[in-house]
Amino acid sequence: MDLFPAHVLPDRAAALCQTALMAENKTQATGASVEEFLAAVEHPVRRGDGFRLLALMSGITGEPAQMWGPTIVGFGRYHYKYASGREGDAAAVGFSPRKSSLSLYGLTYGPEAAELLGRLGKHKVGAGCLYVNKLDDIDEAVLAELIRLGYRHVTMVLHHG
Repeated sequence: MDLFPAHVLPDRAAALCQTALMAENKTQATGASVEEFLAAVEHPVRRGDGFRLLALMSGITGEPAQMWGPTIVGFGRYHYKYASGREGDAAAVGFSPRKSSLSLYGLTYGPEAAELLGRLGKHKVGAGCLYVNKLDDIDEAVLAELIRLGYRHVTMVLHHG
C-alpha cells in the first residue's frame, strides 16, 4: 500500500510534510526529555507555546509526548512503507518550536482540514506543514479540531484501513 493513496490524500503537500517526520533515519524516536527540550527553547513566546502545545496535543491524542530527532515533539506512532521498500516509524502528529515559527506536523489532511484552515487565523502552509508565528494568532479551538482530525487520519485512515 502506498503511504498516501491519491484517494485519501489528494494534497501532495501534506505528504511532503509527513515525510519531514520520516526524513532519513535521523528523525527517530529518542529517549530525550521533551520538557528539557522545551525549557531550552530560547524564544520566550515559542517556549511558552511549546508547553501549551504539549498539553493540548497530549490531551487530544491521549498519547505521551516523545522526542523525534533533536527538534520534533511527536505524539503517537505509525509504521510506514513505501513501494520502494523503504519503511520505518514516524510520529502521527507533532510540532517543533523553530526560530522563525512553530511548525505543526500532520494537521493538513483532506477537505475537512482545508475548511478548518480557513477559520484558523494567521498561519502559513508550506510543503504541507502548518506554520504559526504564535498560538495567540490563531483560534485554539480550531487548532484542537485540526489535531483531532490529523491524528485520526494518520492512525485510523492511512494505517489501519
